[in-house]
Amino acid sequence: MWRSLFRWISRRRPTLADDARAFGYAGVVTPIFVVFIVVSAVEVPLLDLLLAHFLPWPPLRIVALTLGAWGLIWMFGMLGAVRVHPHVTDGAGIRVRHGHSVDVTIPWSAVAEIRGRRRSLTHSSRTVEIEESGDRVHLLVGTGGQTNIDLVFREPMTVVVPKGPDRPVSELRFYADDPDALIARARGHLSTVATL
Repeated sequence: MWRSLFRWISRRRPTLADDARAFGYAGVVTPIFVVFIVVSAVEVPLLDLLLAHFLPWPPLRIVALTLGAWGLIWMFGMLGAVRVHPHVTDGAGIRVRHGHSVDVTIPWSAVAEIRGRRRSLTHSSRTVEIEESGDRVHLLVGTGGQTNIDLVFREPMTVVVPKGPDRPVSELRFYADDPDALIARARGHLSTVATL
């Protein structure tokens, strides 16, 4: 998270190969982070003022200020993490990310189909969810409690993510700010793979 914050503040963009293109997914959560950041930025000095006036005990003020400042920086770091780790498509495959915690690369040869479909996650506070439909297992990597792209695999495959499934998945569902552009780019790569 701290590296992400540093990269975001210093405006260091990810280095991409010539045939690669990055796709963001932070648009839906940025307003939420901004609200939390503004509220925290107001709350920290306000709490310090209240503690100074009603409980003039310096150790308590120092602890409250430290925790408040750490929380504020942590929220900036979380926003930075979703900003500097985009999804990436290139000639080899698609790299699906969510901050610094999810980083999965799927080769085009493993993909049967990619399509757009907006879905809500069952537990909107979780980034990774598992959904089972009969003998099929779907891995959902949500942003803002939703997904809008379905990546269907040719055959079930193991995908390693934090708190992920313990068996192979048939489909990976994730969110992108511009799903139409990502899907069009992916379909171009898939058609190239099909002709080889």
